[in-house]
Amino acid sequence: MKPFLFLGTRAEDEAADDEYAAVLRCAGLDERDLRRVRLERDPLADAVGAVDLDDWSGVMLGGGPFNSSDPEDTKSRTQLRVEADLRGLAAQVIDADAPFLGACYGVGVLGGLRGGVVDRTYGEPIGCVEITLTAEGERDPLLGRLPRQFAAFLGHKEAVRELPAGAVLLASSTTCPVQAFRLGQNVYATQFHPELDVEGLCTRVEVYRHHGYFPPGEVRDLQDMARRSVVTEPARILAGFVERYARA
Repeated sequence: MKPFLFLGTRAEDEAADDEYAAVLRCAGLDERDLRRVRLERDPLADAVGAVDLDDWSGVMLGGGPFNSSDPEDTKSRTQLRVEADLRGLAAQVIDADAPFLGACYGVGVLGGLRGGVVDRTYGEPIGCVEITLTAEGERDPLLGRLPRQFAAFLGHKEAVRELPAGAVLLASSTTCPVQAFRLGQNVYATQFHPELDVEGLCTRVEVYRHHGYFPPGEVRDLQDMARRSVVTEPARILAGFVERYARA
């Protein structure tokens, strides 16, 4: 099988390693079949050279603390470099309609293309939220394998306010109208985290307690919320992505 490419942007080792391990587990892959590049450390060209999409079964993008809607003059050199790498890759992926799945930060990368607008109108606090598939989502070959309504973990400062031209809305929630969308037939973004389980959320709450997602004193309350939650369905998106796009 041609490997999948996983792009991470988390500078915090504990969160970065936990995210990658969760994606491996949910997707049913080993490290040989899911090559990781930590973009906050290495420019994409240095890590894998010029990306030839034919070399990969598909591309996955994880989440992280970068926000595409931040004012340009507040972004670090690293964030600006990562954004440039991802803009170039996104253009390639969309032009080729190549398999791509971006979780959370994927919305920031894809949502502002083709006239789309990503801003802080529909940010959501860390929590467990009920996601509802649209009619198109129920028919979609990837998300349509899930129930029409399911619980998912999330937490984000920015979200899509206006979809890119030609994008298909696949899922929504009461507090965030765009929870998942598709461009073309094979390019996906989810606002929620398909890979995130209870222990994973507890880890991220601890790691990102001083990143402005919540008052630091709420760490234990959020971890208790996670342990009371029942989240079973989102991981099937990752397994389905591999099942649908793995290539010899």
